Amino acid sequence: MELKSHCRERFEPAVDAIRQLLEEKKGSDEPLLAAIDGRCGSGKTTLGEYLKQVFDCNLFRMDDFFLRMEQRTPERLREVGGNVDYERFEETVLRPLLQKEQVCYQPFSCQEWGLLKAYPIPYKRLNIIEGSYSMHPYFKNPYHVRIFLNISPEDQIANIKKRNGLEKAKQFQNIWIPKEEAYFEKFHVMDGAIQIMWNLKTEE
Repeated sequence: MELKSHCRERFEPAVDAIRQLLEEKKGSDEPLLAAIDGRCGSGKTTLGEYLKQVFDCNLFRMDDFFLRMEQRTPERLREVGGNVDYERFEETVLRPLLQKEQVCYQPFSCQEWGLLKAYPIPYKRLNIIEGSYSMHPYFKNPYHVRIFLNISPEDQIANIKKRNGLEKAKQFQNIWIPKEEAYFEKFHVMDGAIQIMWNLKTEE
């Protein structure tokens, strides 16, 4: 994907960290994993697509692992970090990657409220895991590189309004942002991660 020069500059720390990892692990066949977590509206999707292009790696999205209807119990929805299907992600994505096997990938569709048809993703040594909750402690930190994308509250809401519209932005404000913030705080998600800040004025 083509990025403006200031976007490439903003993502340079992530690119440099992965290049350094590849250099350090040269000659090894160990699977390499990098996580992109962070606040909604901060550019995680854009960074994931950019890294996929730069490194010709696999890209997996946590947005494809929302809870199925039968999982949406009151207990699960009250759980900090519980509004993602971390069990299915660990079993169907992380475990095969660590065993150097292809992934049988089956995204969850919010439009159809169910799982779509599964398809194979061939194994590649470098894999990017993108999205909120990618650093959930359930996964026991399998990552060689951890990246956290940050954004100010004001820029976050402005960006979500631009991307999703006013009504969706209210839903983010009332539901999804508080859930994310509780997850970041409880599990210290930013600790040890490369932090990249969004500046809305320079992204326009």
